[in-house]
Amino acid sequence: MTEPAPFQQLIRVYWEDTDAGGVVFYANYLKFFERARTEWLRSLGLQQQALREATGAIFIVSETQLRYLAPARLDDELRVTVRPLQMGRVSMQLAQQAWCGGRLLAEGGIRIGCVDQATFKPRRIPSALTSRLSEHLP
Repeated sequence: MTEPAPFQQLIRVYWEDTDAGGVVFYANYLKFFERARTEWLRSLGLQQQALREATGAIFIVSETQLRYLAPARLDDELRVTVRPLQMGRVSMQLAQQAWCGGRLLAEGGIRIGCVDQATFKPRRIPSALTSRLSEHLP
């Protein structure tokens, strides 16, 4: 069986994303990755606000690991990918990359945990999500 293609989100680099030299500030890759994850969930019909209201579940980032390979600059159009790797009962592991054309700029692993919005204690990922998300796992 072939592995599903990663989700892709286009993101433009603005002044606010760069340092004085016009290069993307390293921490902003985490913001770009967050935007892509949110749009990935939306593309699956899963809106985080609706999830919170219906189930009391929210996702939080519990772990990140990033590697920077090349700089992005002002006005670049980035292609940020999301590829789910693994899903457990309360968390999922995702691989993400930022590309500019054919050049890989940054890549990393992100662990997302599911918690109760009121207590921030870990809770099971709602079953409606696990069924949709499992279709996109390798």
